[in-house]
Amino acid sequence: MSDTLTPDVIGRRVEVNGEHATVRFAGVVPPVAGPWLGVEWDNPERGKHDGSHEGTVYFKCRHPTGGSFVRPNKVNFGTDFLTAIKNRYVLEDGPEEDRKEQIVTLGNKPVETVGFDSLMKQQSQLSKLQEVSLRNCAVSCAGEKGGVAEACPNIRRVDLSKNLLSSWDEVIHIADQLRHLEVLNLSENKLKFPSGSALTGTFSALKVLVLNQTGITWAEVLRCAAWCPGLEELYLESNNIVISERPTDVLQTVKLLDLSSNQLIDENQLYLIAHLPRLEQLILSDIGISSIHFPDAGIGCKTSMFPSLQYLVVNDNQISQWSFFNELDKLPSLRALSCLRNPLTKEDKEANMTRQLIIASIGQLKTLNKCEILPKERRTAELDYRKAFGNEWKQAGGHQDPDKNRLSEEFLRAHPRYQFLCLSSMTIQKVKGWLSRLLKVPVSDLLLSYESPKEPGIEIKLENDLQSLRFYSVENEDCLLVRW
Repeated sequence: MSDTLTPDVIGRRVEVNGEHATVRFAGVVPPVAGPWLGVEWDNPERGKHDGSHEGTVYFKCRHPTGGSFVRPNKVNFGTDFLTAIKNRYVLEDGPEEDRKEQIVTLGNKPVETVGFDSLMKQQSQLSKLQEVSLRNCAVSCAGEKGGVAEACPNIRRVDLSKNLLSSWDEVIHIADQLRHLEVLNLSENKLKFPSGSALTGTFSALKVLVLNQTGITWAEVLRCAAWCPGLEELYLESNNIVISERPTDVLQTVKLLDLSSNQLIDENQLYLIAHLPRLEQLILSDIGISSIHFPDAGIGCKTSMFPSLQYLVVNDNQISQWSFFNELDKLPSLRALSCLRNPLTKEDKEANMTRQLIIASIGQLKTLNKCEILPKERRTAELDYRKAFGNEWKQAGGHQDPDKNRLSEEFLRAHPRYQFLCLSSMTIQKVKGWLSRLLKVPVSDLLLSYESPKEPGIEIKLENDLQSLRFYSVENEDCLLVRW
């Protein structure tokens, strides 16, 4: 950049010797003559001061050593999107014969052309591009209006992470020209929203949006989501987000949400996203969470929250109580869990025991820490769980005979699945005996079957009196049918 400064440089993202910064000041800094730019570095250790010089405050920084003054000609204000694509993806001219002169006729006048084949080849290359990676390529703007749409209309996936984009306006200008855009990564850009509601646009085909380390707020997330009617995956890692309001008419199509490393998120904030109808994967690694509770569901019942959640990731948190996993058993669709590097799940000599206890606590779980739970492992885990707490169960009033069972509320809260495990281990014959006493009907007259909410309308007969309920895969929420 030249030494000539214009007012619009304030707020622009820049690069200086490989380091990124935001321009906070442009002007003269006495006693040294000439123009200066005051910048706030992304890396505060790169700076020398807080925006002050000899007692005068020229700009303010969040960190006491986050600022510097630099000469304008030392600053890279970046390049446009199309130029960056050409620099990375257009092949160099071919052999000498590709650049030879050619004669073409325009009207009645012959015209000499140089490199015509090379130009056609470049245009062909760009028009075929579907996936573009421009990470750390100093992209700062969209460029000439319509240029992107004309040169590379078929782009579907774009990585624009760690560039010099400073405004959502420029992102919209790029996206409006990419009608097939499905995946967009804007991580490590500091993007400003214009004041008011002046900014309009749509990412009509966008399915995946990555906004890690952008400094975006939850209110801005919801505003941005309104432009993405078909969004399926949203990544928001490391933004100091506080979930401040419930999404109502946005994020309704999202299947994956990554909130990792947002340390300000707590259990109560999660309730605000608990009713997203299609959310299947939720990533909550490194947010500091230690507990979770679904107040709408009692012991042994299923919650109405997170109705579609199949995969939950809570690695690198502060989980130290078994009640956390008891609550997860209330999630109706949970099938996979990752909970590595928590106080309760540290890798040590008791790691296998911990795994078994988690499996026994969450009945519908099929995968734990990316390892499949085979039927044999589940049977062993549940049997060991029953043995480990058998004496405590009896002392708390537990009894195999349902008529004599007087189990305490305290035990039920600590071990909500234990009673079900006792029941599921009963043979069909024992269940019939219990029902016979309860209904005053002869055992020989009873016919048992069950239906699962997973397969409505399908009735499975319990014909073998010597087999257990577990043998027939009877689970919580299944309906036992009794006929006589």
